[in-house]
Amino acid sequence: MSRRAWLLFSAVGLMWGLPYLFIKISVAELSPAAIVFARCAIGVVLLLPLAVYRRQIGPVLQHWKPLAAFAIIEICVPWLMLGYAEQKLSSSLTGLLIAAVPIVGAAVAALSGAERLGPARIGGLVAGFVGVAALVGLEVGAAGALPVLAVSLAVVGYTVGPIILSKYLASQPGTAVIALSLAFAVVVYAPFVALDPPRLPVSSSVVLALIGLGVICTAASFIAFYALVGEVGPARAVVVAYVNPAVAIGLGVGLLDEPFTVGTAVGFALIIGGSVLATRPSAPAAMATNPQPAALVDSPIP
Repeated sequence: MSRRAWLLFSAVGLMWGLPYLFIKISVAELSPAAIVFARCAIGVVLLLPLAVYRRQIGPVLQHWKPLAAFAIIEICVPWLMLGYAEQKLSSSLTGLLIAAVPIVGAAVAALSGAERLGPARIGGLVAGFVGVAALVGLEVGAAGALPVLAVSLAVVGYTVGPIILSKYLASQPGTAVIALSLAFAVVVYAPFVALDPPRLPVSSSVVLALIGLGVICTAASFIAFYALVGEVGPARAVVVAYVNPAVAIGLGVGLLDEPFTVGTAVGFALIIGGSVLATRPSAPAAMATNPQPAALVDSPIP
């Protein structure tokens, strides 16, 4: 890859690993709904004017049904679930559990008949699910089952959302799709925030975390990711998803003093290794008929 590609790759890897840290800081003072509302509102302020300037809004609104479905499945539900989960789980553990998205995506593709799995890919699926089971069994502890269920719902959303995007919205300009999806989420969560407003004032650390979520993890990460896709292609660009858990773990351990245990290390190795194997192309023919296989199992904005 070129130097620019490596810079974009590093930037996206960092920006996709940051949300879990910022969410963990924010849930100390804000409800999950308020966090989603603030993050989306900041993203709308930054991305919607750009989409309007490019005259992209009208064409995308003609596809409002899949757009609404994408917004609900990719943004509204997963981001709320992450906030709920991180009230109990560490940011590093949440980020690592979310790394199961490529594995679940590969399983969905296999069960639907869209792809055939060879022995290596089946082994990857098994390793990935064993890694998730190890994390749940060894690390969740007193947090209970509900936060894990919340993360599972986020994983499902992050798996299905890109499929909707690829099937129904692939021909639409990405900036407008994301901007309008964020705007949809703002409208959805505005009543909840109005009925249960946050207690003011919030600390400066939470304000900075919300700004980071909206500016860095939403608007900037979207722009950087699609720049990376343009530089190296979608199949290579989504490899950045394998960097996210390491970033989430490093930030959680280094900045929040979260524990790094043997269970975390084992789960990390199994999930990442399983993801790499489970999402590898089955054969050259598969690549010819489906040039973006990995794009269907990863999310543009985690």
